[in-house]
Amino acid sequence: MIGSSTAKSCLPFVRNLFFGCLAISATISAVKAQEYNRVPSSDNAQYSECIKYINAEYEGGSLMSPYRGQTKAAAWCTCAWNETPEDFKGNLGKYAETKKGKALMKTCDQYANWGV
Repeated sequence: MIGSSTAKSCLPFVRNLFFGCLAISATISAVKAQEYNRVPSSDNAQYSECIKYINAEYEGGSLMSPYRGQTKAAAWCTCAWNETPEDFKGNLGKYAETKKGKALMKTCDQYANWGV
């Protein structure tokens, strides 16, 4: 009978562990599902300018992001490029620091897992 009560006391722990892992897995899947389009070569100048600016102004841009093969700076600039209007031609990093760009900064920080 001792084994039976031990098994019953472990049941809540195992159940919580299972549902915790399930929740983490679902969260990771949701984040991965919203991966942005790659920046086309026609916008490489704007994208490169963004990466240079972000790496110069903020720490940690060379660390790996949650997205395979992308640094945090690359993921951030990819997000910024995708989130700005089609006709935007300015500096993505500088724009994100303005009042209008505040939401962009928050979105792309979360996307790149930077400072979150």
